Amino acid sequence: MFNKVAVITGAGSGIGRATALLFAKKGAKVLVVDLDSKEGSKTVDSIEGHGGEARLVVADVSKASNVQRMVKTILELYGRLDILVNNAGIFTEGSVVETVEEEWDRVLGVNLLGVFLCMKYCIPEMIKGGGGVIVNVGSEAGLVGIRNQVAYNVSKSGVIALTKSTALDFAENNIRVNCLCPGRVLTPLVEKVISDSEDPEATRRILSDDRPLKRMGTPEDIAAGILFLASDETPYATGTVLSIDGGYTAQ
Repeated sequence: MFNKVAVITGAGSGIGRATALLFAKKGAKVLVVDLDSKEGSKTVDSIEGHGGEARLVVADVSKASNVQRMVKTILELYGRLDILVNNAGIFTEGSVVETVEEEWDRVLGVNLLGVFLCMKYCIPEMIKGGGGVIVNVGSEAGLVGIRNQVAYNVSKSGVIALTKSTALDFAENNIRVNCLCPGRVLTPLVEKVISDSEDPEATRRILSDDRPLKRMGTPEDIAAGILFLASDETPYATGTVLSIDGGYTAQ
């Protein structure tokens, strides 16, 4: 579908892995970025096993030096950068009273500062290449309040605001910046929560029934939306916030 060079953060599992696999299937050269070298390598192996091209960079997106190294690597490999998918993220529970400052800093460091840093160092290279596309992965939790996860909610609300501001700042440079907000997705982490519960069947039902479509999303559902926003099929979209959440935020 496209001969592009794409950086995908948090590509070692879940949504990130599904996105990396889909992009590679469509012809993109993929830089798999993850803090977990073992899981990141699995993604690269899977892409190469299906005839695609991928490389791994182990990086912590909340650290500027790591992000700069990531950008340097992709330029050394391919000489350009066309697409950035900011997917890396972490989750924590807790109200504003219960959340300790260190955990607040950790969540906002990865989920929000990480997006800021990746755009900060990737956008200049995109400008040199004549433009590019950025897709930031937000969450339904950035659009509506959800109890007992304040740090996560705030980080994802920040991603939405950061997306809109950056879209305006760099529209004249032919850089489109959009945000995709997934709902609850059946990632390996969620699968583990279900399997570890006292009644897995009941837990799965509870986690599905608050959506009008009565199911959780799959990583592939979200990857399809990311591809849509990153592709040439949406050349007029920038500053867009797209929800793929089974109808949760429409209620």
